[in-house]
Amino acid sequence: MKKAIYPGSFDPVTLGHIDIIERSSKLFDRVTVLVSINRKKTPMFTEVERKGLVEASIGHLDNVDVVYDDGLLVDYVEANNYDVIVKGLRAISDFEAEFQMAAINRRLKAVDTVFIMTRTEYMYISSSVVKEVHSFGGEIGQFVSPVVKEAMIQKGRA
Repeated sequence: MKKAIYPGSFDPVTLGHIDIIERSSKLFDRVTVLVSINRKKTPMFTEVERKGLVEASIGHLDNVDVVYDDGLLVDYVEANNYDVIVKGLRAISDFEAEFQMAAINRRLKAVDTVFIMTRTEYMYISSSVVKEVHSFGGEIGQFVSPVVKEAMIQKGRA
């Protein structure tokens, strides 16, 4: 059984993330979405809220679960016997940063990373852009699932 882990801060989870999760679920027997903490950013949602929003957005996938962790990714991968790390790529700039991280992860714990290119219709979507559009009162329903849109509206425009 091939197990993959898809890490990210998912603040909030976007349709681009969901696309990568759905496509990963077809490639691997088991996929875990790991909601992580990015200490460089102030999140809109707590890790528990983000976990719940991801779960609500991907509930139709039987072979996907969602967890959160604030430790080193490769330690979590090793402790839970994952075969690969999945990372989504939108643009060349993503590749450069993700390639470096993949090389570090490989060096630390000999774990491979599989890159999945996002679909064209999601190439421009990022959690940061979604939050910015929302903060100005823009329509975000084309970027996130209905449950995430509602949660963002409940949080306000902060």
